Order: sequence, then C-alpha cells, then structure tokens
Amino acid sequence: MTYSIVARCAETGQFGIAVASRFFAVGALVPHIRGRAGAVATQAFVNPLWGIEGADRLAAGEPPQAILADLRARDAGQAQRQAHMIDAEGRIAGHTGAECVNWAGASAGENVSVAGNMLAGPEVVERAREAFERDSGPLFERLMAGMEAGAAAGGDKRGTQSAALRIHRGEDYPWLDLRADDHPDPLAELRRLHDVARERYLHMAEGMATRENFSGTSDRAPIDAAIAAAERERAERGQPSRSFATPLDGA
Repeated sequence: MTYSIVARCAETGQFGIAVASRFFAVGALVPHIRGRAGAVATQAFVNPLWGIEGADRLAAGEPPQAILADLRARDAGQAQRQAHMIDAEGRIAGHTGAECVNWAGASAGENVSVAGNMLAGPEVVERAREAFERDSGPLFERLMAGMEAGAAAGGDKRGTQSAALRIHRGEDYPWLDLRADDHPDPLAELRRLHDVARERYLHMAEGMATRENFSGTSDRAPIDAAIAAAERERAERGQPSRSFATPLDGA
C-alpha cells in the first residue's frame, strides 16, 4: 500500500526515509532510524516491530541481511510483509513477501533503496531511485525528488492520502520529521511543511544537544539572529510565511 526510500548520505552520514501511501498516517509506522547506525522502513501488511527491532539491531552493529533473515524466520505473517534497510556502511537488505499485493518489489543503488507494494508498476521504484541518484542537493531534496518521480510514474495505484519524511543527523532524535497524515496532495504538503520548518524550527535545531555536546547551545542570540535574517530575506523577496500559525505578538 506504500512506496518508500531509505537512504544514507555518504558525505554527511545522515540517514533519511521518505514514504507515501493511500493509507492514513503512514509516517506513524513505516520509518525507523537510529542515528549513525541505519534506517529501516517496514510496510505492506505492516509489522511495526520489524522497524523497531531492526533499527535497534542496526545500532548494535548487526548486518542488515542477518537481521532481515531472523525477522522473516520468526514472523508467521512474513509473506505479507515488506521491509528494507540500510546501515552505516551503506549495506542494503530488503524483503518483499510472496503475498504482497502486486506490483510489489524494490530497486537498490549505492546508499539508497526504494521499495513498494500495491504500486502502478515497477517503474515507480525505478524512477524514484534514478531521481534520487541524479539529484545532488541536500538529503531532503534528494528524497523529495525520488518521491515525486515515483508519484509521476504512478505511485500507489489506489491514489494518495499520506506521506512522511524523516532525517537524522547523527542523533537518535530526528533533525527533521515531517508528516502529512491525511491530505489530497501529501507530497506537496511536505514541501510546505519544509518551508515552514526553515522559517524558525531548523534554526533552533542547529543548537540542539548532541552526543558530543550534551547541553547543546544555551545562547539564543545567534539563533534569534538567524531567524531574523531569514525573515528579512523572505520580506525582500516578497514571500509571505507559509505557516498556518497565528501571528506572534508584535508581528
């Protein structure tokens, strides 16, 4: 009922997952990432434990193929499951159960895997992978390029309802976590949410705590200055905020 991309940025070590489906709140169950360790997408007749356990085991250093082999062996419903994962070395493993609804399958490249089920055809995962590999921008843009190319190739053959995109920058909490749970054009909604995140949130995210710096940034002045500069740039371009939030006092 879904197609997804799991990817690793070779330059930064970031992990990302993007997913779209004709299914409510697909971002609640499909994506699972552990900072510096790997990313797992679990889908089809979804078993969320594949994602939770799979990500934990990637963090413990187990190889993706061994993890998936064990999950298959223990799950009586494995024929209806689909999952794919990537680890910190860029190793990829995938499973598409024999009873997943056609078209179902995957396409993998260097540091990227695309998998889906109940799709218009194999061109969905192929076009998504190719677009991801062609794009040379930030991980967000590469993931979105892939998802949009998959949608243009037919996507989920039932239509669209929800989408999600998550990126981790080395931590177990996400640097960016966007979800459109019930929307007529969920990929376009992810674009809008990313624009809103760039207004304030991502400036705050730069100062959050890390493994190396438990306290993070305690000085708000540089963050406030960056937010103000972004506001001035938007004003100079005549670009209003894309947020639906109520105005801040004094705005």
